[in-house]
Amino acid sequence: MHETVQLWDDVSYVKLQCYPVPETHGDPSVQKRPAIIVCPGGAFLGTSDREAEPVARRFNTKGMHAFVLRYTTYYQERITNLAEVPPGNPASAYPQPLLDLAKAILYVREHAEEFGVDSDRIVVCGFSAGGHLAASLGVHWSSELLRDTFGKESRWFQPNALILGYALLDYAAMTPKSNQAPDPGNARLAELANMAVFGKPDPTAEDYEHLSPARYVSPSTPPTFLWHTQADGLVYVENSLRFAGELAKHGVPFDLHIFEQGGHGLALSDETSARGPEHIDAHAAHWVDLAFSWLALRF
Repeated sequence: MHETVQLWDDVSYVKLQCYPVPETHGDPSVQKRPAIIVCPGGAFLGTSDREAEPVARRFNTKGMHAFVLRYTTYYQERITNLAEVPPGNPASAYPQPLLDLAKAILYVREHAEEFGVDSDRIVVCGFSAGGHLAASLGVHWSSELLRDTFGKESRWFQPNALILGYALLDYAAMTPKSNQAPDPGNARLAELANMAVFGKPDPTAEDYEHLSPARYVSPSTPPTFLWHTQADGLVYVENSLRFAGELAKHGVPFDLHIFEQGGHGLALSDETSARGPEHIDAHAAHWVDLAFSWLALRF
């Protein structure tokens, strides 16, 4: 069963796609199950299909209700030519994506009985830009912004765990490495992503720091599973290393897995989610089972 919920009355493109475990959905006699909200990546220019339904379905196989959030992005259609792009959506600038995710977790908790969800076992998972979004909720769930916007206590927005895949977590870690030749395509992508997130192509150092989740880790940050590849040439592995360092500093439980090979955007890292051979790496694909084992410890 798959249904789609429009989260805001006046915005049609922000949607929560629901993938409940079929045999338990709506049956009050069945024990409540954990749930996962998946935030696909896409540089805030769109949301990747490869990091959406395939991931949700994989977590279904472990008995978890799954939801995919199509949050506010700069474009609603997939962009294939970065040199020629249409005008973007100014509503994509932060904090709107964060409000979308807060609305999503609020919806899942408010409808927990209907879905058969255990409200105390809700995971937020994100990849790349979606990982930035998931981590942002993880460090800001108790913020005045969310309480004032929705008129709810902070506990409604608190993830019980985070799963972050090759996530952008600290903009200071995005400085090109000296041993890598500049990639004009990546530079153009970064410019458009900055327009999407900050509303301008050249944010200040203060802007970058303000929207770096790693700078806000605290003892109240949820337990976190992180995975990345050392070879990622778009979102550097230092992002996950720095976030893990902050978690350690504040005594937050975490699992960190760095795989040597594999580029950016692996998703499940196997044929299930791959668009081509560049998205397949048998070693990195172990992240899924590692995440399942880690969740078993938490839940």
